[in-house]
Amino acid sequence: MDRGIALAEDATVALTQIAAQADVPLVYVNRMPVNIDELPPNQAFVASNEVESGTLQTKEVCRLLGGKGEVVVIMGELSNQAARQRTQDIKDVIATEECSGMTIVDEQTANWQRTQAFDLMSNWITAGVPMDAVIANADEMAIGAMQALKAAGKNLDDIVVAGIDGSRDARAAMKEGEIEVTVFQDAFGQGRGAIDTTMKILKGAPFDQKTFIPFELITPANVDAYADRN
Repeated sequence: MDRGIALAEDATVALTQIAAQADVPLVYVNRMPVNIDELPPNQAFVASNEVESGTLQTKEVCRLLGGKGEVVVIMGELSNQAARQRTQDIKDVIATEECSGMTIVDEQTANWQRTQAFDLMSNWITAGVPMDAVIANADEMAIGAMQALKAAGKNLDDIVVAGIDGSRDARAAMKEGEIEVTVFQDAFGQGRGAIDTTMKILKGAPFDQKTFIPFELITPANVDAYADRN
Protein backbone atom coordinates (compact mmCIF):
# COMPACT_ATOMS: atom_id res chain seq x y z
CA MET A 1 0.00 0.00 0.00
CA ASP A 2 1.17 3.50 -0.81
CA ARG A 3 2.52 5.19 2.33
CA GLY A 4 0.35 8.29 1.79
CA ILE A 5 -2.76 6.15 1.52
CA ALA A 6 -1.85 4.24 4.67
CA LEU A 7 -1.36 7.44 6.64
CA ALA A 8 -4.72 8.85 5.56
CA GLU A 9 -6.57 5.67 6.50
CA ASP A 10 -4.73 5.31 9.81
CA ALA A 11 -5.84 8.83 10.73
CA THR A 12 -9.53 7.87 10.67
CA VAL A 13 -8.83 4.80 12.80
CA ALA A 14 -7.04 6.96 15.35
CA LEU A 15 -9.83 9.56 15.40
CA THR A 16 -12.43 6.85 15.95
CA GLN A 17 -10.46 5.37 18.83
CA ILE A 18 -9.77 8.72 20.51
CA ALA A 19 -13.44 9.75 20.36
CA ALA A 20 -14.58 6.33 21.61
CA GLN A 21 -12.17 6.39 24.55
CA ALA A 22 -13.41 9.86 25.52
CA ASP A 23 -17.05 8.80 24.95
CA VAL A 24 -17.48 11.76 22.60
CA PRO A 25 -19.91 11.44 19.65
CA LEU A 26 -18.22 11.67 16.25
CA VAL A 27 -19.81 12.20 12.84
CA TYR A 28 -17.60 11.91 9.78
CA VAL A 29 -18.77 14.21 6.96
CA ASN A 30 -17.68 13.52 3.36
CA ARG A 31 -14.73 11.46 4.56
CA MET A 32 -15.24 7.73 4.84
CA PRO A 33 -13.40 6.16 7.79
CA VAL A 34 -11.50 3.02 6.98
CA ASN A 35 -13.37 1.20 9.75
CA ILE A 36 -16.80 2.28 8.44
CA ASP A 37 -18.40 -1.09 9.34
CA GLU A 38 -16.98 -1.10 12.87
CA LEU A 39 -17.89 2.34 14.19
CA PRO A 40 -18.80 2.61 17.89
CA PRO A 41 -22.51 3.10 18.73
CA ASN A 42 -22.22 6.91 19.03
CA GLN A 43 -20.37 7.49 15.76
CA ALA A 44 -21.68 7.90 12.22
CA PHE A 45 -20.80 8.75 8.62
CA VAL A 46 -22.66 11.20 6.35
CA ALA A 47 -21.61 11.72 2.74
CA SER A 48 -22.49 10.84 -0.82
CA ASN A 49 -21.84 7.36 -2.16
CA GLU A 50 -18.74 7.68 -4.31
CA VAL A 51 -19.72 4.58 -6.25
CA GLU A 52 -22.46 6.75 -7.75
CA SER A 53 -20.20 9.69 -8.63
CA GLY A 54 -17.76 8.18 -11.11
CA THR A 55 -20.40 5.76 -12.35
CA LEU A 56 -22.87 8.49 -13.33
CA GLN A 57 -20.03 10.50 -14.86
CA THR A 58 -18.55 7.70 -16.94
CA LYS A 59 -21.86 6.28 -18.11
CA GLU A 60 -22.71 9.68 -19.55
CA VAL A 61 -19.29 9.93 -21.21
CA CYS A 62 -19.86 6.45 -22.63
CA ARG A 63 -23.23 7.53 -24.00
CA LEU A 64 -21.73 10.60 -25.62
CA LEU A 65 -18.93 8.56 -27.21
CA GLY A 66 -21.25 5.84 -28.40
CA GLY A 67 -19.46 3.30 -26.24
CA LYS A 68 -16.04 3.65 -27.82
CA GLY A 69 -13.06 6.00 -27.75
CA GLU A 70 -9.74 6.77 -26.10
CA VAL A 71 -9.89 8.29 -22.64
CA VAL A 72 -7.46 10.00 -20.28
CA VAL A 73 -8.17 10.03 -16.56
CA ILE A 74 -7.12 12.81 -14.18
CA MET A 75 -7.12 11.61 -10.59
CA GLY A 76 -7.33 13.47 -7.30
CA GLU A 77 -4.94 12.89 -4.40
CA LEU A 78 -4.07 9.22 -4.28
CA SER A 79 -4.34 9.24 -0.47
CA ASN A 80 -8.01 10.23 -0.74
CA GLN A 81 -10.66 7.52 -0.67
CA ALA A 82 -12.98 9.49 -2.96
CA ALA A 83 -10.30 9.82 -5.62
CA ARG A 84 -9.55 6.12 -5.54
CA GLN A 85 -13.23 5.16 -5.68
CA ARG A 86 -14.06 7.61 -8.49
CA THR A 87 -11.19 6.20 -10.54
CA GLN A 88 -12.35 2.64 -9.88
CA ASP A 89 -15.87 3.65 -10.94
CA ILE A 90 -14.48 4.77 -14.30
CA LYS A 91 -12.78 1.43 -14.81
CA ASP A 92 -15.84 -0.54 -13.72
CA VAL A 93 -18.07 1.26 -16.24
CA ILE A 94 -15.56 0.79 -19.04
CA ALA A 95 -15.47 -2.93 -18.19
CA THR A 96 -19.18 -3.25 -19.00
CA GLU A 97 -20.22 -4.59 -22.39
CA GLU A 98 -21.86 -1.37 -23.57
CA CYS A 99 -18.73 0.68 -22.83
CA SER A 100 -16.05 -1.89 -23.62
CA GLY A 101 -15.00 0.02 -26.73
CA MET A 102 -13.53 2.72 -24.48
CA THR A 103 -9.84 2.54 -23.62
CA ILE A 104 -7.92 4.39 -20.91
CA VAL A 105 -4.71 5.52 -22.63
CA ASP A 106 -3.25 7.27 -19.58
CA GLU A 107 -4.15 8.14 -16.00
CA GLN A 108 -2.27 10.49 -13.69
CA THR A 109 -2.94 12.58 -10.61
CA ALA A 110 -3.35 16.35 -10.54
CA ASN A 111 -4.08 16.41 -6.77
CA TRP A 112 -7.46 18.16 -7.17
CA GLN A 113 -5.64 21.24 -8.55
CA ARG A 114 -6.67 23.24 -11.64
CA THR A 115 -3.10 24.36 -12.37
CA GLN A 116 -1.70 20.84 -12.08
CA ALA A 117 -4.40 19.55 -14.42
CA PHE A 118 -3.56 22.32 -16.89
CA ASP A 119 0.12 21.29 -16.82
CA LEU A 120 -0.72 17.59 -17.08
CA MET A 121 -2.98 18.13 -20.07
CA SER A 122 -0.37 20.37 -21.72
CA ASN A 123 2.16 17.56 -21.36
CA TRP A 124 -0.27 15.04 -22.85
CA ILE A 125 -0.95 17.35 -25.79
CA THR A 126 2.77 17.87 -26.39
CA ALA A 127 3.35 14.12 -26.23
CA GLY A 128 0.58 13.53 -28.77
CA VAL A 129 -1.54 11.39 -26.45
CA PRO A 130 -4.78 10.56 -28.32
CA MET A 131 -8.03 11.36 -26.51
CA ASP A 132 -11.71 11.46 -27.22
CA ALA A 133 -12.60 12.23 -23.61
CA VAL A 134 -11.08 13.59 -20.42
CA ILE A 135 -12.57 12.13 -17.25
CA ALA A 136 -11.47 14.01 -14.13
CA ASN A 137 -12.17 13.08 -10.51
CA ALA A 138 -13.23 16.69 -9.83
CA ASP A 139 -14.40 19.81 -11.64
CA GLU A 140 -11.31 21.85 -10.79
CA MET A 141 -9.16 19.38 -12.70
CA ALA A 142 -11.67 19.13 -15.55
CA ILE A 143 -11.55 22.93 -15.88
CA GLY A 144 -7.75 22.95 -15.86
CA ALA A 145 -7.68 20.31 -18.58
CA MET A 146 -10.28 22.19 -20.62
CA GLN A 147 -8.28 25.42 -20.37
CA ALA A 148 -5.15 23.63 -21.59
CA LEU A 149 -7.05 22.18 -24.54
CA LYS A 150 -8.32 25.66 -25.43
CA ALA A 151 -4.85 27.16 -25.05
CA ALA A 152 -3.51 24.54 -27.47
CA GLY A 153 -6.17 25.41 -30.02
CA LYS A 154 -8.05 22.12 -29.69
CA ASN A 155 -11.68 21.97 -30.75
CA LEU A 156 -13.69 21.18 -27.60
CA ASP A 157 -16.49 19.85 -29.79
CA ASP A 158 -14.21 16.90 -30.54
CA ILE A 159 -13.30 16.05 -26.92
CA VAL A 160 -15.72 15.24 -24.09
CA VAL A 161 -14.62 16.86 -20.82
CA ALA A 162 -16.17 15.49 -17.63
CA GLY A 163 -15.81 16.40 -13.97
CA ILE A 164 -17.46 15.77 -10.61
CA ASP A 165 -18.89 18.13 -7.94
CA GLY A 166 -21.22 20.33 -9.98
CA SER A 167 -19.32 23.46 -8.97
CA ARG A 168 -20.44 26.92 -10.08
CA ASP A 169 -17.39 27.25 -12.33
CA ALA A 170 -18.08 23.91 -13.97
CA ARG A 171 -21.73 24.79 -14.54
CA ALA A 172 -20.70 28.11 -16.09
CA ALA A 173 -18.23 26.27 -18.37
CA MET A 174 -20.98 23.83 -19.31
CA LYS A 175 -23.26 26.67 -20.37
CA GLU A 176 -20.40 27.91 -22.58
CA GLY A 177 -20.13 24.49 -24.22
CA GLU A 178 -16.72 23.77 -22.68
CA ILE A 179 -17.63 20.92 -20.32
CA GLU A 180 -20.21 18.26 -21.16
CA VAL A 181 -20.56 16.32 -17.91
CA THR A 182 -20.41 16.92 -14.19
CA VAL A 183 -21.99 15.27 -11.16
CA PHE A 184 -23.53 17.40 -8.42
CA GLN A 185 -22.39 16.69 -4.88
CA ASP A 186 -24.91 18.19 -2.44
CA ALA A 187 -22.73 19.81 0.22
CA PHE A 188 -25.73 21.45 1.90
CA GLY A 189 -27.50 18.10 1.96
CA GLN A 190 -24.48 16.50 3.59
CA GLY A 191 -24.34 19.31 6.14
CA ARG A 192 -28.02 18.94 7.00
CA GLY A 193 -27.62 15.20 7.27
CA ALA A 194 -24.63 15.57 9.60
CA ILE A 195 -26.48 18.02 11.87
CA ASP A 196 -29.57 15.81 11.96
CA THR A 197 -27.47 12.77 12.82
CA THR A 198 -25.52 14.64 15.49
CA MET A 199 -28.71 15.88 17.17
CA LYS A 200 -30.16 12.36 17.21
CA ILE A 201 -26.99 11.00 18.81
CA LEU A 202 -27.02 13.71 21.48
CA LYS A 203 -30.70 13.11 22.22
CA GLY A 204 -30.26 9.36 22.36
CA ALA A 205 -32.67 8.90 19.45
CA PRO A 206 -32.31 6.17 16.80
CA PHE A 207 -30.07 7.15 13.88
CA ASP A 208 -28.45 5.61 10.81
CA GLN A 209 -24.71 5.09 11.12
CA LYS A 210 -24.40 5.48 7.35
CA THR A 211 -26.28 8.25 5.54
CA PHE A 212 -25.76 8.74 1.82
CA ILE A 213 -26.87 11.93 0.06
CA PRO A 214 -27.46 11.10 -3.63
CA PHE A 215 -25.21 12.40 -6.40
CA GLU A 216 -27.00 13.99 -9.37
CA LEU A 217 -25.89 13.99 -13.01
CA ILE A 218 -25.66 17.44 -14.63
CA THR A 219 -25.62 17.83 -18.40
CA PRO A 220 -26.32 20.78 -20.71
CA ALA A 221 -29.94 19.62 -20.79
CA ASN A 222 -30.57 20.24 -17.07
CA VAL A 223 -27.78 22.60 -15.97
CA ASP A 224 -30.17 25.56 -15.61
CA ALA A 225 -32.04 23.69 -12.88
CA TYR A 226 -28.92 23.96 -10.69
CA ALA A 227 -28.53 27.72 -10.95
CA ASP A 228 -29.39 28.27 -7.28
CA ARG A 229 -27.68 25.20 -5.86
CA ASN A 230 -24.48 25.38 -3.83
